Amino acid sequence: MGVRRPLALFVLTAIAAPVALAAPPASAPASAPASAASTAAPASSADAAKAAEAEFTKLEAVATKPGDATAGQAKAAACGACHGMDGNSTDPQYPKLAGQSEQYIVTQLMRFKSGTRVNPIMAGMAAPLSPQDMHDLGAYFSTQKLLPGVADEKLASDGEKLYRDGDASQGIPACMACHGPTGRGNPGWRVPQVGGQHADYVQKQLQAWHDGTSWGSDAHAQIMPSIAQRLTAADITAVSSYVEGLHAAPAPQPATRSGATD
Repeated sequence: MGVRRPLALFVLTAIAAPVALAAPPASAPASAPASAASTAAPASSADAAKAAEAEFTKLEAVATKPGDATAGQAKAAACGACHGMDGNSTDPQYPKLAGQSEQYIVTQLMRFKSGTRVNPIMAGMAAPLSPQDMHDLGAYFSTQKLLPGVADEKLASDGEKLYRDGDASQGIPACMACHGPTGRGNPGWRVPQVGGQHADYVQKQLQAWHDGTSWGSDAHAQIMPSIAQRLTAADITAVSSYVEGLHAAPAPQPATRSGATD
């Protein structure tokens, strides 16, 4: 992890409820129809969420081959405009994809395409992609080398404590329990790599989960919202900065023999 110096060392069931809209009696106030219409809105929203969940399930069920990184590189030109051609975005509002696992990238692209994860830009980018395209893109970015970031030294201590120990008094588990001590994540369980990710991006995602946003109703999608809702604004800022500088220690260099000759 870097804190202006290198240090070694971070992813709702909506049920449709039909509403019967009966004509108001003649004596009903003029505002009655508007009130009835407002009660219909949640049903429409719930129906949309249910349809998105169904589409996500269909996308996950499509048979695919393991991703082809070479094919993915050819398909990644449009991604490079925001995420960088090597997956290392320079604008912190866009996440780094370099080194991210193939399966995690695939899952998020499926969430964007299905609408279970709402983002107008990514919905448009994911719309024309087939599940195989998603696997190829995921394979390509997973092979790219992540460039680590730098944490704010003033926030590092508090962020490290949350990442490594959590806060039992608030029911907050240690981040590294899932994301690993160096932030590499767990590809088999679709837990993302967070080490080296832009602090601004991580902070915005944690804040969104804290405020009630979710990326679906499945059990996996419920994990981060349930945790983020227990974090304070200071917690979110500290741990987001900490993970930006989180990375594995560099491999030790082999010692050279003094006085060696060719």
